[in-house]
Amino acid sequence: MKERVEQIKAEALRQIEESSGLEKLNEIRITYLGKKGKLTDLLKGMKDITAEERPKVGQMVNDAREKIEGVLENARMKLEKSLLEARLKEEVIDVTLPAAKRKLGHRHPNSIALEEVERIFIGMGYEVVEGPEVELDYYNFEALNIPADHPAKDEQDTFYINDKIELRPQTSPVQVREMEKGQLPIRILAPGRVFRSDEVDATHSPTFHQFEGLVIDKNITFADLKGTLAEFAKEIFGADTKVKFRPHHFPFTEPSAEVDVSCFKCGGKGCRFCKGSGWIEILGCGMVHPKVLKMSGIDPEEYSGFAFGAGLERIALLKYEIDDMRLLYENDIRFLRQF
Repeated sequence: MKERVEQIKAEALRQIEESSGLEKLNEIRITYLGKKGKLTDLLKGMKDITAEERPKVGQMVNDAREKIEGVLENARMKLEKSLLEARLKEEVIDVTLPAAKRKLGHRHPNSIALEEVERIFIGMGYEVVEGPEVELDYYNFEALNIPADHPAKDEQDTFYINDKIELRPQTSPVQVREMEKGQLPIRILAPGRVFRSDEVDATHSPTFHQFEGLVIDKNITFADLKGTLAEFAKEIFGADTKVKFRPHHFPFTEPSAEVDVSCFKCGGKGCRFCKGSGWIEILGCGMVHPKVLKMSGIDPEEYSGFAFGAGLERIALLKYEIDDMRLLYENDIRFLRQF
């Protein structure tokens, strides 16, 4: 039995020394130390030897097991170290090479235009407010002096959820909600996303952005509106920009006007950009209709105000001379990295 133990130990140590891989070492461990290994088989055969010899043989088997386990562990560590060294040589990194540049994003043209618009009006004392994009019919139309049979309520212009709720087609409901609070005077700018049932083309989209302004106070006149928008035009398009007001109709303002600015490309002389007219339309405006004030709980005999609204995309298109609105939404990095 003793000779058999020594033979198994020597055989195991020889195989460990000759092995050149971790898988082979694992096979040796199973062969000699596993539940069905050779040393385990020897212990099962101890019933055939005398009682006096069993302790000695058992000790020899345990010593052999410890020896084999120790040599196996050393061999495993050496192999792992050599494999790691070989891998590090193969995967060496040249730290003298220039690092890969991180591509950082930046603001979208719409965001740049909106921040500039907000900066201008905040400088005039306006507060930026927001409202829900899914809005009640009352705030979308009725509170803005738009009756039930008005064309703007047609399904071709408005996205309906049901007969009482729609996706807002303008940010004007924000103005009504602020007026209903009764905290006068009011001087707000209401930017946000709006929705209309438009076909997608170079100048239209079913989803776009607006910003609207509202001022309510005592003794507010059309002259205040004109001065405000003239200052805005100069800030956004240049100090030499002039404004022109053309009579128009909006249900929620009276009187109402469309506002044009002198072409900042040709200085008003006429060019392709302004289609030869020297003027470019930018927004609509007017004095808040007395009926709108009444419905919001404001006395039109004591207070008056003005409102204006513009498409944010239109400002961005004009300011950056972009000729197709769809470019703003296509996420083409070649286009966006220009800003």
